[in-house]
Amino acid sequence: MREDLDPQETQEWLEALDGVLKNGGRARTAFLMKRLAKHAARAGTQLPSAITTSFRNTIEPNDERRMPGDLFMERKIRSMIRWNALAMVMRANDNNEGLGGHISSFSSSATLYDVGFNYFFRGGEKADLIYYQGHSSPGMYARSYLEGRIDETQLDNFRREVDGGGLSSYPHPWLMPDYWQFPTVSMGLGPIQAIYQAHVMKYQHSRGLVDHGDRKVWCFMGDGESDEPESLGSIALAGREGLDNLVFVVNCNLQRLDGPVRGNGKIIQELEGVFRGAGWNVVKVIWGRHWDKLLEKDKTGLLRRRMNEVVDGELQNYKANGGAYTREHFFGKYPELLELVKDLSDDDIMYLNRGGHDPYKVYAAYAKAMETKGRPTVVLAMTVKGYGLGEGGEAQNEAHSVKKLDLEELKKFRDRFGVPISDEDLKSVPYYRPAEDSPEMVYMRKRREKLGGFLPARQADFEALKIPELDSFSAQLKATGKREISSTMAFVRMLSSLVKDKEIGSRIVPIVPDEARTFGMEGMFRQLGIYSSQGQRYTPHDSDQIMYYKEDKQGQILEEGITEAGAFSAWLAAATSYSNHHYPMIPFYIFYSMFGFQRIMDLAWAAGDSQARGFLLGATAGRTTLNGEGLQHQDGHSHLMANMIPNCVSYDPTYSHELAVIIQDGMRRMYQDKENVFYYVTVMNENYAHPDMPEGSADGIIKGLYCLAPSAVKKPKLKVQLMGSGTILREVEAAAAMLKADYKVEADVWSATSINLLRRDGLDCERWNMLHPESDARVPYVTEQLRGQQGPVICATDYIKSYGEQLRPYIESRYVVLGTDGYGRSDTRAKLRAHFEVDRNYIVVAALKALADDGLIALSVVSKAIKAFGIDTEKANPLYR
Repeated sequence: MREDLDPQETQEWLEALDGVLKNGGRARTAFLMKRLAKHAARAGTQLPSAITTSFRNTIEPNDERRMPGDLFMERKIRSMIRWNALAMVMRANDNNEGLGGHISSFSSSATLYDVGFNYFFRGGEKADLIYYQGHSSPGMYARSYLEGRIDETQLDNFRREVDGGGLSSYPHPWLMPDYWQFPTVSMGLGPIQAIYQAHVMKYQHSRGLVDHGDRKVWCFMGDGESDEPESLGSIALAGREGLDNLVFVVNCNLQRLDGPVRGNGKIIQELEGVFRGAGWNVVKVIWGRHWDKLLEKDKTGLLRRRMNEVVDGELQNYKANGGAYTREHFFGKYPELLELVKDLSDDDIMYLNRGGHDPYKVYAAYAKAMETKGRPTVVLAMTVKGYGLGEGGEAQNEAHSVKKLDLEELKKFRDRFGVPISDEDLKSVPYYRPAEDSPEMVYMRKRREKLGGFLPARQADFEALKIPELDSFSAQLKATGKREISSTMAFVRMLSSLVKDKEIGSRIVPIVPDEARTFGMEGMFRQLGIYSSQGQRYTPHDSDQIMYYKEDKQGQILEEGITEAGAFSAWLAAATSYSNHHYPMIPFYIFYSMFGFQRIMDLAWAAGDSQARGFLLGATAGRTTLNGEGLQHQDGHSHLMANMIPNCVSYDPTYSHELAVIIQDGMRRMYQDKENVFYYVTVMNENYAHPDMPEGSADGIIKGLYCLAPSAVKKPKLKVQLMGSGTILREVEAAAAMLKADYKVEADVWSATSINLLRRDGLDCERWNMLHPESDARVPYVTEQLRGQQGPVICATDYIKSYGEQLRPYIESRYVVLGTDGYGRSDTRAKLRAHFEVDRNYIVVAALKALADDGLIALSVVSKAIKAFGIDTEKANPLYR
């Protein structure tokens, strides 16, 4: 701070401000301050880059909404929950496997959850949506145990799930489909999912699809978690759209997993500036009510000054080292502060509580959040990591790793929280639940009944949708003749047809990050509108055009900007609407395939865990289809990444009829038959003619392989089986024509719409055969299709060879795989396909070499073909170039 050059003038300004506060109130004062700041800025005065308030509670004691319940009863219940959470983790850790768990995160946040469960978190039909901090799961199980929703056997099976009846380590809907709603581990995923959940709920409400009323989305996260880019990366969206249905609660225990979050700074102040700058209502809950009297007694202002001075590393030390240390190092800096606490014992100082452990302060903060209109709220609550664990873990750097306490520490924990367990029983760390008719149980049930029902809870079922028949896409099942279109354009036409469907049209959600025009979707702008919470407050520069950029409060398209993570989170919210809102939606998220799984794989994995239903469209897919863009844009591996997610069904179609069959069947499986799957489908931007759908091919398209063009010659001397997918299938077709014309080799052409599904089918058969050795062996579909077919099998795709190699165990003939290993680069499609050795010339050479290796032709035929095609046999392997 600069030296005060005129203290008298400064004092006069401060006295004037005090006068406004006294006579006009805080609102008037805030108004004048804003006007002064604007006036100073217009005059060219440099203002602070971010405005933060003093390191104190946002809500003054006389402004707090009073908590109406029985504090004594709630503390008893909270203490039982704390005990049972600790007992569950300790008992799990005593298993030979050392299954463990986490104690410290929930111990610091127990009050934050407890106040929510008692007064704010609504259950039932219009339940609030709560993103629990993943490491706090033991506390949720412990509460459900008291409520009678989980029994002791389940608690003892914490982290023992294989045999069924266990409890998952963290929130996982896939593992506990009637309990957890949202996966929130890995850290950072909860916050971005919560923001877009609130966003999509506003979208649904604005379109008149779902009346959400005043439902809230609550997101609990840790202060250390805020360093994850997903945690804070989308908070500006929430502020910009005024998502007053969203509440963040940041448990600021000042520690990461292994050390301070901001040891040399103040994370609460930092977060206040970030959230306030993004347009959020910020409520700081730093000091508990035991500090109120000290603050009231302090007439010097030194206590507030000291609170502002001290860094988080020292705040951690005070709780770790005790009351005497705090007296010396916190209060001891100023003699006046030592005088202020002279009547307090060291124990009194030690138990000067932090705001996040004070139910009165937390209640007031939550009540303020509920009252706030027009913007989201963040509650920044200061707590102590490992609260209540004593010397064994309270505010210790190793608190994250604490999984058990010794007997003496257990006694102290029991005594501190008044849990009625004898010394003799303590050794076995028993669970504790009072009688069903006890005052505690009656009180707890009444609180939840008043709020609509128990939480966490997930609704798994929904009313099936009526999906249009395949013939509704009749235009896509017919040949395009001389007209050339891309498979992306075929998809857009299907989408245009779907949004007009009387049964499901309003449930279709087209989603793009920022490139709708790239994907040919601009025709939908005027037809459907782009959702905006504010409508369109300007005249778009292209308003004189048919396909102008139209924003609308009731718009159906979600164009989320340049944020793959944000757009995917919006898709995920829509894809789980069937469960969270009892209203199935059918989202289609179309994006550059390279910027899908590779960029946000963690969110894609969370989608599988969430049992999402919807379509992901990887556009401009493949290593060579996107000519001119280069290394960062060209995808050769997304299908392998998609295959990592067990309930992700992936396809790489070439022609419009294949795409129509896949999308219609996908909608049927997900929304009519209610299968827990979601779809990844790749589409290309390369224009070409599309043929009629071959008769009887639908089943093969769905299973992943069908014969697109069988050879007309029944028993030729030389024959090969050529297999391809996506854009390279057309190179395969061209190669078949070259083989016939120039080398008298016949070829059957196979469209491999899903090598991933063929691989999964093969694995299923292998497993069944291994476990049923005396039964008739099952034959994989791909084996069955190719068995008895003449000649070697050549597979060429626009993906790395590992994609096609998945089928090697199931193909009985000689099998050769071509793929696009290596980094992409800029050039024409023809040049790229030659570079990666997947064009028609290389397919012909691969087929001839396979025939030669089978002894059917001379090796010299292969050499002549290589020379004829001008192939450089000494060029470097593209994998290493």
